[in-house]
Amino acid sequence: MADLRIEGYVIVSADGMLANADRVMPDQLKFEGDKRFFNAALDSAELIVHGRHSGEDQPNSLRRKRIVVTRGIAALSPDPSNPRAMLWNPSGASFEAACAATGTDSGMVAIIGGPNVFGLFMDRYDTFWLSQAPRVHLPGGEACFPGVPERSPQQVLAAHGLKPGEAQTLDPAHDVSVTPWRRADQTSP
Repeated sequence: MADLRIEGYVIVSADGMLANADRVMPDQLKFEGDKRFFNAALDSAELIVHGRHSGEDQPNSLRRKRIVVTRGIAALSPDPSNPRAMLWNPSGASFEAACAATGTDSGMVAIIGGPNVFGLFMDRYDTFWLSQAPRVHLPGGEACFPGVPERSPQQVLAAHGLKPGEAQTLDPAHDVSVTPWRRADQTSP
């Protein structure tokens, strides 16, 4: 599926967490500038991929085609709660098979979490958009990637062959920014 671009999206606290200890994204990690950036990206995505506890919870959410990663099925199954979603167990079917089941063979695929879902694609991302809220700390929270907090999110991305591009400020009042991490062999737009 050479015509698919795999892009990841997450906002993390200063300590690399994407959620609090209850596995919930707290309000202090939600910023209008990041929400606008994230929503615009998802509006341009052909397909969204996330785990059972993740999702974007936006007005356009139900209109978006998606794959929900779960161990609760053998391989692939339509999601009984959403006609635009396919349930996928990576142990039972390939990502390519999951994409084919949704009718997706080209365009941008947005990976939006959680940590284990992000981990599935570490060696496949074309770009990973890492938003950071450096003034927010979530001790005991849920790490954004496998290997965090032992390593920083940036170290994890670099270990998988991604290199940082130029950061964009999303919320100057709170120092929130987003940095594109791209494959070393790709040119930035």
